[in-house]
Amino acid sequence: MPIIIPENLPATDTLIKENIFVMNECRAVHQDIRPLRIGIVNLMPNKSTTETQLLRQLSNFPIQMEIELITTASYTSRHTPEDHLKNFYRTFEEVRHTRFDGMIITGAPVEKLRFGDVAYWDELEDIMNYTVDHVTSTLHICWAAQAALYYHYGIHNYLLDKKRFGVYKHHVTNPRCELVRGFDDEFWVPHSRHSENRREDIEKVKDLQILAESDEAGVYLVASRDGRHIFVSGHSEYECDTLWQEYKRDLEKGESIQVPCNYFPEDDPARQPLVRWRSHANLLYSNWLNYYVYQMTPYNLND
Repeated sequence: MPIIIPENLPATDTLIKENIFVMNECRAVHQDIRPLRIGIVNLMPNKSTTETQLLRQLSNFPIQMEIELITTASYTSRHTPEDHLKNFYRTFEEVRHTRFDGMIITGAPVEKLRFGDVAYWDELEDIMNYTVDHVTSTLHICWAAQAALYYHYGIHNYLLDKKRFGVYKHHVTNPRCELVRGFDDEFWVPHSRHSENRREDIEKVKDLQILAESDEAGVYLVASRDGRHIFVSGHSEYECDTLWQEYKRDLEKGESIQVPCNYFPEDDPARQPLVRWRSHANLLYSNWLNYYVYQMTPYNLND
């Protein structure tokens, strides 16, 4: 949240140059506050786990939020009980006439498929089209980021030679952007995916800016210049044991899977994983909610 300072305070220019969020008294007294309406389009197989991860991140924000959990009608998850979907979720068709302050579209384990071959692709296209006029800012995670870059900008993704799996060091490439405000010079993020977007393709689109990347894991944070679309290639919301659970799952399936990079001390799966991404995750979601949702959304969503 901003600090409220007197008009024309000499420190103002210095703080702004350091990318610190300040607000003058005049603007502060004219702000109207209401609960934020956030939609979560959950495409992950185990929806309960993903709900917990995302709600944990959203809960750090000081403004109340009304959460709407959304699922696809064109495909029903086999890993989430039907009662859970019936009791806690609505289909996109049921909410398509609702406006949201913010929306999160999760990843999905379908990176090896062509976009058009995904069972719910037509419905997801409908959702992504809807976000343009009905959502103040949409955050796309992992595969959803790749899908949205393709849908909105025609940017293709590419299969990797091997799964990008582990916790990787990243650096900020655009320190003046609000989304990375307060980030350390270097920070860590978990990744778990079979495909990627390439920097050279993103740089060709003038409406997009790359905000952070990794020498090992590639482009991490991308945003449209108006802040309406945020693309995140990693999983900062992951819990301590998420990569461990995925590693065990792949081993049990007989898949060729490497030990997650930079995750276990000395790469020893018998040891407790190191969590080094939690503070970054909290800051990423707080910045998105504050600068791209709360500060931008109208008090009356129909305006």
